[in-house]
Amino acid sequence: MLKINPMKTRFTDLDENRYRLPPDWTRRLLSPALIVDLPRVRSNLRRILALCGGDPGRWRPHIKTTKIPEVYAEMVRAGLRHFKCATVREAEILIEVVEREQAGGADLLFAYPLVGPALERLGRLADARPNVAFSVLCEDPAAVPEVPASVGVFVDLDPGMHRTGASLDSHDRIHGVAGAAGERFRGVHFYDGHIHGESADQRRSMAHAGYRRLMEILDALRSRVAVGEIVTSGTPAFRYALDFEPFAGLDGMMHRVSPGTVVFHDLRSEQELDDLDLTPAAVVFTRVVSHPGEDRVTVDAGSKSIAAEAGDPCAFAIGHPELEALTPSEEHLPFRVHGADRPLRGAELYLVPRHVCPTV
Repeated sequence: MLKINPMKTRFTDLDENRYRLPPDWTRRLLSPALIVDLPRVRSNLRRILALCGGDPGRWRPHIKTTKIPEVYAEMVRAGLRHFKCATVREAEILIEVVEREQAGGADLLFAYPLVGPALERLGRLADARPNVAFSVLCEDPAAVPEVPASVGVFVDLDPGMHRTGASLDSHDRIHGVAGAAGERFRGVHFYDGHIHGESADQRRSMAHAGYRRLMEILDALRSRVAVGEIVTSGTPAFRYALDFEPFAGLDGMMHRVSPGTVVFHDLRSEQELDDLDLTPAAVVFTRVVSHPGEDRVTVDAGSKSIAAEAGDPCAFAIGHPELEALTPSEEHLPFRVHGADRPLRGAELYLVPRHVCPTV
């Protein structure tokens, strides 16, 4: 006897009809395809801004998730002016949107280490756009002289991700970066993406412990240099940074959070975070292409079109809680069917990715 799919999320109650495209569109639409719903994007933007107390200045979203000029425009229209990005190409596209929207005061922080030609290209971009503030992360005083003169510097701290950044105990490196940057020193970057826990209270406790440690580092750093900004927290921890009281009363410093996934939302965030209340705004349109077994169907959204690095299940089929996504291969994504009829070949499905950022 088939068992009902045990995976339960708030997505189970999503109405597939509210995501369906008109038939005259889908007849001409190749699959797989990424479908972005701008009204839902606007709804998610409003939700995050409300959590920021209505102040767009508290949010520096990471635009590696969104990438699309039309979505950048929605973010700019919502009042956002401070952004994080990973590539010079992302920055170039965003600046074009900012200029088209006639929105001044853009400020871009590169949150991925640039070296070699990428750093040189950033220098040329910064020289050509003196009305835009550009900054990069730096973890070593020896790297500061490589940063173009028109680009600011944030010291990058490693609170536990162990990908980039200076150890929280490496006081000489932290102070050395600030000293080497001189007047170009902008602030401190503290990305605590490792924060996970079964409940919001557990996550908040872990996050706040890290922020107390950060405040100690800031107190020591500010005795030597001016610190203009602190950037913390992607999607897993940003709510707990916003309710960390010392961040709200900083004298002469601005604290900003930097979640990017929240603009589109995804399955991993829905499963791991029980206090976001967001709606999927980017889904993958796909079709059933095979019936390989009595309890199996395969769709054409494999790992070339939907991110698979975040584990299984890689997606949730809206309106079909009986479908359990299995491990994809390049062009194929098989589903196990639990206690229901298989969708017909050619049936159209709308998938919420587990990890929307690399899916985009």
